[in-house]
Amino acid sequence: MKNDRINLLVTFDKNYIKPFQTMLKSLLSNNPRETIQVWLLHSGIPQKDLQTLVEYCNLHCVSLTPLKVDREIFQNAPISKRYPQEMYYRLLAPHLLPMSIEKILYLDPDILVINPLRPLWNVELNGCAFAAASHTGITDMINGINRVRLGTEHDYYNSGVMLMDLTKARAIVKRDEIFQCVSEHEAELLLPDQDVFNFLYGFQTLPVDDAIWNYDARYYSNYLIRSGGVYNLDWVIQNTAILHFCGKRKPWVTSYSHRFAALYKHYMQAATR
Repeated sequence: MKNDRINLLVTFDKNYIKPFQTMLKSLLSNNPRETIQVWLLHSGIPQKDLQTLVEYCNLHCVSLTPLKVDREIFQNAPISKRYPQEMYYRLLAPHLLPMSIEKILYLDPDILVINPLRPLWNVELNGCAFAAASHTGITDMINGINRVRLGTEHDYYNSGVMLMDLTKARAIVKRDEIFQCVSEHEAELLLPDQDVFNFLYGFQTLPVDDAIWNYDARYYSNYLIRSGGVYNLDWVIQNTAILHFCGKRKPWVTSYSHRFAALYKHYMQAATR
């Protein structure tokens, strides 16, 4: 193992504290020799909850640095119930994080990490500012629809897992350009921050394999068919590093019963011990 630590970026409010703890527990369980530094961008998690988070991370030998985002930054931003301030955090992360950080891995909190992250952390970006995966499904139809919808030629990337070269990203990510994009294309944006990321920065993104680095836990059958039967449950457990519970139905809800429900609930219970 290399000695350099993995910088992990998360953005959430107090409602996602327990899912974050579950995600972190799974990550640490399957990356036991890694040094992890967590950076949390937030706008109003109560101090009591932040202290609980810091103590939880300290208990697991993880350094957590909460950074409260200044609301003044968003004076000219399109803000609404559909476009909350928080949606901009991962887009603006290159400018919200300390300049001393050169690289970071962003993870949504609705994730399990079930294999080593080091190979993703060590990916050569080959001049790109980002690396991310596209959920293509059995065919490339969804990619095609999104290319037409956004007027792009590259894959449509899921922004729930993103490796960022912050040095390069700081040169291309412009706050006013993001705000203008939202203002001008509000009616066309279905998944606002993800659409904006693809529209503005998709051409600067290196594609990585979603079956390994951003497996959509809803679509086991799609992966199985797409792979000609190779990506069965044994393959996923042995090879997939990041299980992403995309969509509105979340695995921490009691009624959730999809294929990976038991695995998630295992780590959720482990996180409370």
